[in-house]
Amino acid sequence: MLTPCLLRRVVFLVPLIFVVVPLTMESIKADEEAGTTIPAESRPCVDCHAFEFMQRALQDLKKTAYNLDTRTETLLLQVEKRTLCDCLTANTLN
Repeated sequence: MLTPCLLRRVVFLVPLIFVVVPLTMESIKADEEAGTTIPAESRPCVDCHAFEFMQRALQDLKKTAYNLDTRTETLLLQVEKRTLCDCLTANTLN
């Protein structure tokens, strides 16, 4: 008695599963894809991002070069001042 009842349930459930599962998977996929799509008109192109990045990098390099140039100039003036002072004190001692 249990076997025919169980068999009827299996015969009924297997096709039901094959119909219901793909339908639910399609709705899940549609929800995921709908949230990740951004229209091409509203997003900047890769070249624009690369160009902006390169502009910022170039500005940073210019600032760094200016700072290094200023620092080098300051150090050179200090060295010249020390050399001049050492020269003057050596001449006054002789």
